[in-house]
Amino acid sequence: MSGNYVRRLSVGGALALTCLGAAAAPSLADCDGPFATTLQAAPATDARAYWLNRRIIKWPGADAGAGVFKLYYSASAQLRATPGARVSGADGSLALSRIDAANVPADVAQRFKFVGAGPVFAVPTAQSPALLTQQVMLVHEADDGTVRDATTLQLPGALDDLYAGAADATDLGVTVRANAAAFKLWAPTAQNVALCTYASGSAKAAAITPMRRDDATGIWSATLDGKQSGRYYQYLVDVVAPTAGLVRNLVTDPYSISLTTDSRRSYIADLNAAKLKPAGWDKTPAPNRVAAQTDMSVYELHVRDFSINDASVSAAHRGKYAAFTEARSNGMRHLAALSKAGMTDIHLLPVYDIGSVPEQGCVTPQIPAGLAPDNEQAQALVTAAKLTDCYNWGYDPYHYSAPEGSYATDPADGAKRIVEFRQMVQALHQTGLRVGMDVVYNHTYIAGQNEKSVLDRVVPGYYHRLDAKGGIERSTCCDNTATEHLMMGKLMVDSVALWAVQYKIDSFRFDLMGHQPRAVMEQLQARADRATGRHGSGRPINLIGEGWNFGEVADGARFVQASQLSLNGSGIGTFSDRGRDAVRGGGGGDSGMQMITRQGYINGLAYDANADAEAAATAAGAAAELLHASDLVKVGLAGSIRSYPLTIADGRTIALQDMVYGGNQPAGYASEPGETVNYVENHDNQTLFDINVFKLPAATTPRQRAQVQMLGAAINAFSQGVAYYHAGFDLLRSKSLDRNSFESGDWFNRLDWSYQDNYYGTGVPREEDNGKDYALIKPLLRNAAAIKPSPADIAYARDAFRDLLAIRASSTLFRLRSADDIRQRLRFHNTGPGQVPTVIVAHLDGAGYAGANFKSLTYLINVDKVAQRVTVAEEQGRAYRLHPVHTRAGAADQRVRSEARYDPATGGFTVPPRSAVVFIEAR
Repeated sequence: MSGNYVRRLSVGGALALTCLGAAAAPSLADCDGPFATTLQAAPATDARAYWLNRRIIKWPGADAGAGVFKLYYSASAQLRATPGARVSGADGSLALSRIDAANVPADVAQRFKFVGAGPVFAVPTAQSPALLTQQVMLVHEADDGTVRDATTLQLPGALDDLYAGAADATDLGVTVRANAAAFKLWAPTAQNVALCTYASGSAKAAAITPMRRDDATGIWSATLDGKQSGRYYQYLVDVVAPTAGLVRNLVTDPYSISLTTDSRRSYIADLNAAKLKPAGWDKTPAPNRVAAQTDMSVYELHVRDFSINDASVSAAHRGKYAAFTEARSNGMRHLAALSKAGMTDIHLLPVYDIGSVPEQGCVTPQIPAGLAPDNEQAQALVTAAKLTDCYNWGYDPYHYSAPEGSYATDPADGAKRIVEFRQMVQALHQTGLRVGMDVVYNHTYIAGQNEKSVLDRVVPGYYHRLDAKGGIERSTCCDNTATEHLMMGKLMVDSVALWAVQYKIDSFRFDLMGHQPRAVMEQLQARADRATGRHGSGRPINLIGEGWNFGEVADGARFVQASQLSLNGSGIGTFSDRGRDAVRGGGGGDSGMQMITRQGYINGLAYDANADAEAAATAAGAAAELLHASDLVKVGLAGSIRSYPLTIADGRTIALQDMVYGGNQPAGYASEPGETVNYVENHDNQTLFDINVFKLPAATTPRQRAQVQMLGAAINAFSQGVAYYHAGFDLLRSKSLDRNSFESGDWFNRLDWSYQDNYYGTGVPREEDNGKDYALIKPLLRNAAAIKPSPADIAYARDAFRDLLAIRASSTLFRLRSADDIRQRLRFHNTGPGQVPTVIVAHLDGAGYAGANFKSLTYLINVDKVAQRVTVAEEQGRAYRLHPVHTRAGAADQRVRSEARYDPATGGFTVPPRSAVVFIEAR
């Protein structure tokens, strides 16, 4: 194909090649052309060698014996290296000299500690910048000059070394001034970059402007005079892509602040412009109700779920940002009630620009009425439309710093999504709720030369984490990003700062945060604090995330991770599976009869065995499991603090870090309570109501199921650390047993803010994720009449949940600030081998503690189906009375008011079945 180029066109999602003739410099026509043009194709090769820094290359596993090693290069990507033949198509080569691996600088050796053994070579430093813009191949030649082995190279180490100064840039993307706009793109391996501008999101290109390269940083820049706001742009980037050769990519800006429909073009705007701010935006403060991270009570909510099913929202606003501006809607009334009760934060599932939902022309499957509870038709219709429907959770990042267009009333208008997003935040702030974002910097929607790939088409092979052959790692389910690389880490930090400042986002939840370095997360925290003035008169930015330890980065294989066991002392919170699994029973990935029906602390373990448990367990074994589950629930209640001493079931008192969880993990992993996020349900896996359908005995009534749900809420509310809840948890939300509803459409993700239905028994969930359990699922759905809650049951759960929020909000004793506070003020009674295992008893000392509001309090959680009486000698002679929330006229659980008792003479407490009770001692 020498002398020709090939245009890549999207054909049904695939890439087709069409030969178009001689290569040429970019022209205005290219700005309206396909998303990628191949100027010179190259054979697909692996990338087994690593360019560690500008001076050093390592080839793990290479034969270090006879022959020579050369670095061949070709600006036009015409290199061919076939074993047994000579290299062809080269513009030249460099003979490489071997160096001792001991001479690799310590910081470089540490960064690449995961790379296997192999020969190390020196590269002439002056050659590196030019070589990195070309096709380069490392070749091991025989003495006669024929190829013994050849590979391409992984470049991030060299790029980070050569262009470290780019990390100091504060103006990547577009900067709009009164009569000009400046554009900057980091593309150090590009041979040429041009700027395409458009009068609108759909107009033909108006101009093409060459961009200038700064050799010190690898940043390309251009300035356009005149008023540019409201226009659109793309870049033409000529670059060597490992999988394709020399390509000309028509690509949006990785730093896009907004886009047109389906993210085809980036939007030119100044986010500080008055026209992009709703009325009163600058004067609407975020609620000041989180003095410490432990004050956070979080409600996790999907934008579309919030209003698509709410008839009280105007039709044009359903499923949109704008729905949050309708203060009199059922949904906003519900959020206002939660705020009044003590909820502090709404965390929105991904609202940055995503790649999986058509922003215009998406469809909503029409499900026939009257289908049987166990029908398969609903899931079949939803599955058939999953690629074109309007629904996805949104864990498919396309542009990290731009609002998603499908939630805007007009996705074609780049301004509309900015304004409406801000209106949503403003409305929530006015309701007294802080706003958090679920962010997914650990992967991209897609990579390589695909049309919806951005980062990898600007700097191929840089932004993603690669395996030993140069393939992109996909342990996160998608194309893993490499935030350990300087400019990917910078992109994440810059993006969070933008959301915090320009959209007044108060907190961030990081998806699969354990795939990111702790050091970068700490850098991000510091940058966010500076941006919002946290240490002056500004507001704090709270960071929490999933600290799971798995994949190619597990156990610190590449860097110190932002994971559960590695974040202690950072102040960044991670989700705790300790209490979650003990409360629910089993694990999040359980499947099959014997696994998914395993009971937990609140749903019958030993004391109310289901049919499967009765058949599988001995009485002694079940009793031991119950005692262990009780201990793990206490771990969560103590904030999973490493140093907290707990008397466990065998009578020993040990620090939680010495208690084993999951076979090989410490039960206590956090240094401070703000580093623990407690939850029993979120968007992942079955809802608590649904998992309890599998686990509770079949005879459990709907009201009893509601009581069990509120036991889970109580444990979460009373646990030290951050309290985290899934939207609809308080309404007994069901997804008809769906274990993974990320693309299950509106049908399986509905919420009913009128409190009439929880949507249990609306058909079997999608076969793709649930089909292997259909034999278990279908009989349970057929029994929907006996399981499904009534509106009265839903109302009970709604009100009981708000009571628990109010109790948590009433005292900082449920939100202790430090590990020292927890060790000094929290005491568990009814522990050890002689305990009543179905009852948790905990005492909190409020003497001299700011915000405690009580001299002391004792809470009891009875998960048993019968009332229990527990005597605690240490609690004799107290002036206890029921918490005021329990005794007010509108209290949801009147059983507590009428049946819960404290006997000062003996220190005895009587607690109704399946209830949580708080006794307080006034100051």
